[in-house]
Amino acid sequence: MPARARYDAAMTDLSAFWRINPSDADPAETREWLDAFDALVQAEGRERATFLLRKLLDHARARRVPLPPVLNTPYKNSIALADQAPFPGNLELEQRLSSIVRWNALAMVVRANRAHAELGGHIASYASAADLFEVGFNHFFRGGRDGDL
Repeated sequence: MPARARYDAAMTDLSAFWRINPSDADPAETREWLDAFDALVQAEGRERATFLLRKLLDHARARRVPLPPVLNTPYKNSIALADQAPFPGNLELEQRLSSIVRWNALAMVVRANRAHAELGGHIASYASAADLFEVGFNHFFRGGRDGDL
């Protein structure tokens, strides 16, 4: 198998989503299914293959066949890129502030670990929480407009 095909197979292999990967009870039948699918894509195209896969998934769900999670959603951005408002701030400055917040998170965890080594070093967790607060304070949490709360 060429290197690119091995890479593609590894990136699309869903076996990691199953707790137990049973061995293939009938490799010949599996090969027939895969060959038939390849022939479908070749003859009818990707859209038809997608349609049939979705029908098979619906059919399997109706029969309560366990499936791996769906890795994409039907979400579609309803605002075209050309219709989006320009960014209402200085993106370079906001990226710099975000970097400072992450650095501060790192410094606080390191300082706490020097004083109390048993705390552990959850730098990534703290940095993620700091980023969440940064987004919240800048975009969601709003006070009244009539002065102090």
